[in-house]
Amino acid sequence: MDWITGWKIPVGRTAADAVDWLIANASWFFDALADGMDALIAAALWALQTPPPLAVIAAFTLLAFVLRRSFVVAALVLLGLLFVLNQGYWRETTETLTLVLAAVTVCMGLGVPIGIAAAHRPKLYAALRPVLDLMQTLPTFVYLIPAIVFFGIGMTPGLMATAIFVIPAPIRLTHLGISSVPRDLIEAGQAFGATRAQLLWKVELPSALPQILAGMTQTIMLSLSMVVIAALVGADGLGVPVVRALNTVNTALGFEAGFVIVVLAVVLDRVFRPGKASARRPGA
Repeated sequence: MDWITGWKIPVGRTAADAVDWLIANASWFFDALADGMDALIAAALWALQTPPPLAVIAAFTLLAFVLRRSFVVAALVLLGLLFVLNQGYWRETTETLTLVLAAVTVCMGLGVPIGIAAAHRPKLYAALRPVLDLMQTLPTFVYLIPAIVFFGIGMTPGLMATAIFVIPAPIRLTHLGISSVPRDLIEAGQAFGATRAQLLWKVELPSALPQILAGMTQTIMLSLSMVVIAALVGADGLGVPVVRALNTVNTALGFEAGFVIVVLAVVLDRVFRPGKASARRPGA
């Protein structure tokens, strides 16, 4: 077996050299990116933490009713957030919501255009597919190493590691939605003289909306699943008490924080889950 193990393919060394090269030649880009992410996080934290908690809860309850048109969902959101407040985890919950909202903003802002481009260019999607597979299957702890190197400790490296792990979901589901637009709808639009931009905005995007919204829901849920991992690089939020409970073998603290995460996940899922109205395609 020496002929196999005698020469090791330098996977790790190559990755380390690439990171060193980026540090030496692209530090300006990562500094600017960190400043932008810090501003986004600071704005979200200010919006969630400056008003009284009951005012924020009332706003989320109203948002749930407007989006879902259901008193049951609105009541679920109200009770869930009041439970979080009762348990004393309001600040941690707002910090986790900030991480989730920032990740959704970044991932949907990048993932939807990339998914549209990949749907229109099959060769591009064929090239992206192995990259997306790698991003979703590589252990998430691996992302934390370069995130710490490039961005230090805090919310920003947690956000970047979360975005790398999560962004394949909106790309894949947007690609699926655009690729699944019925051919007769495209031909009807072309017959009426629609331009490519008009076809995209008036035919393809409305038809693909259920899949795009499903991609947003997946982005929210996957981002929420990263809160504990993000806490390992200094990100604030509900992951911090979970890690503290693990380090101190504190069963009560672990169940409290874990149950609050579950409640928050249920609330977000019920509010942003695509409804029946959005599931109907144009012309159906």
